[in-house]
Amino acid sequence: MFDRRYEEFLTDAAAKGELVNTLFEERLFALVGVLHKITDALTAEDIPYEPIGGLAVLVHVEEADPEHATLTRDVDLMVNRVDLERIKDAAAKREFRFRHTAGVDMLLYGPTESARNAVHLIFSGERVRPTQATPNPPIQPVQKQIQGKGVMVIPVADLVRMKLSSYRDKDRVHVRSMDAAGLITVDIEKTLSHELASRLSHVRETE
Repeated sequence: MFDRRYEEFLTDAAAKGELVNTLFEERLFALVGVLHKITDALTAEDIPYEPIGGLAVLVHVEEADPEHATLTRDVDLMVNRVDLERIKDAAAKREFRFRHTAGVDMLLYGPTESARNAVHLIFSGERVRPTQATPNPPIQPVQKQIQGKGVMVIPVADLVRMKLSSYRDKDRVHVRSMDAAGLITVDIEKTLSHELASRLSHVRETE
């Protein structure tokens, strides 16, 4: 299914005379294919979820200003820890395999055993690492279209706060992308704590 959609995309682009970054688009189609498989599985069992991380940044930035979009390596999915056993069962029905490695819960799909190609499970209301400024927010997604299919995604305001709270190098890159695309509005800035607002200022000053 993924191969057919990607081939159709390339054929359509060629017919329109559009230039295509094949490395970017092929990786994106692969990521979105995995995302659709796992979100279909969770939706079928009525399990709350929302994509977060770099893929969520990509979705929001692509919609606002594609020029500032950057590709991500994997799929990060925020879920409720209370649903973990149900998630394992639902994922197994779609050929995902659960792994807990180095303190990280993930779902592997296909022949790979690499964590880089996994769906990483992040839990709402918790911290991924002790240095994280604030716990992850509750799940309250918005619907977006990803390659012609509706998927629930973390809202921009929550995503900005998560990125500023985590504040690793890649988080700062993601904040810059969202800011350049005009997604970090005055209204969102007003919701930031003093610490997160200071981090946003620092990101802007060090572009």
